[in-house]
Amino acid sequence: MKKLFAIVLALALALSISAFAETELETIVIGATPSPHAEILEVIVDDMAELGYNLQIQIFNDYNLPCPAVASGELDANYFAHIPFIDSYNASVSEDEQVVPVIGVHYEPFGIYSNRYESLDELPEGATVAIPNDASNQTRALFLLQTAGLITLPEDAEPTDELNITDIVEISNGLQISDIDASQLPSTLDDVDIAVINGNFALDAGLSPLRDAIFYEPSDSEAAEIYANYVVVRPEDEEAEWVEALRQCLCSEEVYEFMTDNEAYAGGVIPFFSLDSAEE
Repeated sequence: MKKLFAIVLALALALSISAFAETELETIVIGATPSPHAEILEVIVDDMAELGYNLQIQIFNDYNLPCPAVASGELDANYFAHIPFIDSYNASVSEDEQVVPVIGVHYEPFGIYSNRYESLDELPEGATVAIPNDASNQTRALFLLQTAGLITLPEDAEPTDELNITDIVEISNGLQISDIDASQLPSTLDDVDIAVINGNFALDAGLSPLRDAIFYEPSDSEAAEIYANYVVVRPEDEEAEWVEALRQCLCSEEVYEFMTDNEAYAGGVIPFFSLDSAEE
């Protein structure tokens, strides 16, 4: 009986200590799209706990929600967007609703995918093309189509501009280009000849640029700098201790290797930070 009492007491004490430890952690809620952002964040949950933070990950599939959620205080941070997207969001809201990028983590190459053809050379006259409909990613898709030799944009056009289909100067081979919500692009592959798909939504659908795309952004291109994905916070949190803890955990050798060694990513997730800086 005494032995049983001792066991019960030990368990109660352990639970009490565990509960106390959890209450001591500062909770940080970060929004992310499922793959690869939430998967990368899962890697650092224990590391953040060791630094005193309870990292909670909230999943979003709609690009339009995470930035307003940060601005309103529903989230402490989000991790899914590149600078042109963040700039586009900030330009559309009041000053007190704006957010700031603080940690550049990785880059996802855009790819042109097809369930019908293995090469762009096979595209027929009047081939159908689907691209993202949000301003920054539509611009990015149009520049990729231009690099692939399928369209021509104005000579003075820049990747940081907000272009749309009406800005195309010339379309080769009578391509029919339409835009839809980025999250829906993988599901269009049975209905269109080619689709330009965002990296995270391609990964969600089991696709990767090196393995499955018939054309994609090279990792040493200008796009790799422009479209790196950042952690975003409110301006007043830019110098917060938890942001520095998040930077330390995300820009680590562990995360670097998770991105580069993960067979499911197959070149679809490229670290934006160097391994040398991760080891410092």
